[in-house]
Amino acid sequence: MARLFGTDGVRGVANKDLTAELALDLSVAAAHVLGEAGAFGHRQPTALVARDPRASGEFLEAAVCAGLASAGVDVMRVGVIPTPAAAYLVGEFRTDLGVMLSASHNPMPDNGIKFFQRGGVKLADELEDAIESRMKEPWRRPTGEKVGRIRYSEDAVDTYVDHLVASLRQDNALSGLKIVLDCANGASSKTGPTAFSAQGAEVTAIHASPDGININEACGSTHPEKLQAKVVEVGADLGLAFDGDADRCLAVDNEGNLVDGDHILAIWPWASSRITGWPRTPSSPPS
Repeated sequence: MARLFGTDGVRGVANKDLTAELALDLSVAAAHVLGEAGAFGHRQPTALVARDPRASGEFLEAAVCAGLASAGVDVMRVGVIPTPAAAYLVGEFRTDLGVMLSASHNPMPDNGIKFFQRGGVKLADELEDAIESRMKEPWRRPTGEKVGRIRYSEDAVDTYVDHLVASLRQDNALSGLKIVLDCANGASSKTGPTAFSAQGAEVTAIHASPDGININEACGSTHPEKLQAKVVEVGADLGLAFDGDADRCLAVDNEGNLVDGDHILAIWPWASSRITGWPRTPSSPPS
């Protein structure tokens, strides 16, 4: 039998491969495995549950929350946020685990479930294997005041945007830049334009109107053509295309040319030092 967990969680066609029943069973098993591994200590455990805008994320979120709460875990729903935001907020809100519902750059019918440990760290392979092996086993259900509670946090997006803005070492660090953002009708549709604008950039956002159906549809990091054209059209300095859960991006220069990922890695230490002050400030960018 093939391993249920892939390189980035459990993925499949929502309501066919990835069903509500599977999401619930996974969540219960995850609560048991992490609890027995000592991740919760002797207190009522907490979990953060996030998703991208896919329509299927709505019923999968309900199933995950139900599974965790039935296993005695208090759940904080944070709604639609990027995957990096979910990882950050697990640490920032000090929850004992996190769950992100997303299939990243995959087509809308797909979805996925990704678990985080405390601190926003991806689960080790052995923990994922343990979760898979514990699914559907008999278990003693908590009752009364020991069942988990589910609440919605309205602070998640603002907390993450504040973190992004504060990562730059000065206010209005992007002042004077014209930037086009292709948000893939995904999880960055609010956080991306808000964060860049807050640091002074003049932002043109495209594909930033998610409706649950149009995520990654002929847009975002898998289809950069419209971003390239828009950068040239508005005379922008650069463009960035995210995927559906904003854990990757492509860059476009002021002429609409794609910037190779190796080039981004090469200039990152220089650009990072100029903007964030880390790790140092080289005198000039790499040639």
